[in-house]
Amino acid sequence: MTSAGKPSPTATVPPWQWLRLLGPAFVASVAYVDPGNVAANLSAGGRYGYALVWVLAAASLMAMVIQYQSAKLGLVSGRTLPQLMTERFARSRLHAPLTWGYGLQAFVIAIATDVAEVVGGALGLNLLFGVPLWFGGVVVGLISLALLAGLRNRGEHAFEYGVGALLALVALGFLGTLFFQPPDWSATAQGLLPQVPDRAAWPLIAAMLGATVMPHAIYLHSGLAIDRFRPEGSLPTQGLGRLLRVQRIDVVLALVVSGSVNVAMLLLGATLLDAQGGGTIEAAHASLVASLGPVAAAVFAIGLLASGIGSAVVGTHAGSRILKDMHLWQVSPLIRRSLTIAPAVLLLLLGAPPTSVLIWSQVVLSFGIAFAAIPLAIVTADRAVMGSFADRSWQRVVNWTIVTAIVALNLITVWWALSGS
Repeated sequence: MTSAGKPSPTATVPPWQWLRLLGPAFVASVAYVDPGNVAANLSAGGRYGYALVWVLAAASLMAMVIQYQSAKLGLVSGRTLPQLMTERFARSRLHAPLTWGYGLQAFVIAIATDVAEVVGGALGLNLLFGVPLWFGGVVVGLISLALLAGLRNRGEHAFEYGVGALLALVALGFLGTLFFQPPDWSATAQGLLPQVPDRAAWPLIAAMLGATVMPHAIYLHSGLAIDRFRPEGSLPTQGLGRLLRVQRIDVVLALVVSGSVNVAMLLLGATLLDAQGGGTIEAAHASLVASLGPVAAAVFAIGLLASGIGSAVVGTHAGSRILKDMHLWQVSPLIRRSLTIAPAVLLLLLGAPPTSVLIWSQVVLSFGIAFAAIPLAIVTADRAVMGSFADRSWQRVVNWTIVTAIVALNLITVWWALSGS
């Protein structure tokens, strides 16, 4: 029984009904198929063909580990990653600057993510209906705000089903486009072998990583697990092991879906675009219209629009949750969405190329991954927090190997920028 006198989720659900326990990972995984992914992966395919498929495969595996760790943290401790970091900072003499500094960087990362999502959604509306980009940004922002409020008010299941439906629409949009334009599967398999075609590929690799392992999704997943399974207090150890096994399934299934969609984006770029400056979302859409007709192009644009709206809903929720859990400025979703829309609309009004904005936003986000992954690796290994569910030695090795790879890629990207392209 829980502290509120209710049974453990796994105590009343037989094994054949465990599908009902899936959901939080699918919400988090929507962030893994946002317009930033579309831009980075299409550009990777357009510039380098199938050579960078391995980046998406590796990033998806990293994401599976990190997202499960975040879900485990929430289920076992009953606290989110931002809450635990706040508790740790409270023991320091630098409590205030550490709490505000860490919380604000996480909030800025969430907002930077939303900027890309608003730009991407606006581009989807533009491709479908010819809506001016700046106006499309406003529309996407308002729609995502209304969806977030409506779905959250109906409870966790409704929120998960609604966001899951948007994820299905994104998957249909990009996987469905491959039906019209099949890739070279032999070349796809060869692309699983790690290679870096040239030094100019490094920032694109960073963008692909930043778009696939999203920092705000790492912060959010622990909160999603708590909201779904521990909304009224503590969960007994009995049955927790089984629930964690279900969450592993949840994460694997969700990331297989989002990983497949990401690979589909790259394959579309490899089959539709060329390396002579055509690696943009607009070019991919025009290519589909010219070679396969308006139906295929519309399927692609619908997938882009759904990715922008769905990931904006999740991004808004993540940013608000970060501020709440770190006891920082409690901003309403309406104000936060306004803060997000403004820079995106401004960039569009100034004529910034949407695909370039999307790609470089993901490069920036890649630097935020370490600020989420390092604290996560620390707290999930802490027995004072996790008890008997603390990471074992091999899990710690895996966690810190992932962190090392992420930091190394960040350093390589800095080296690339300083040494000149």
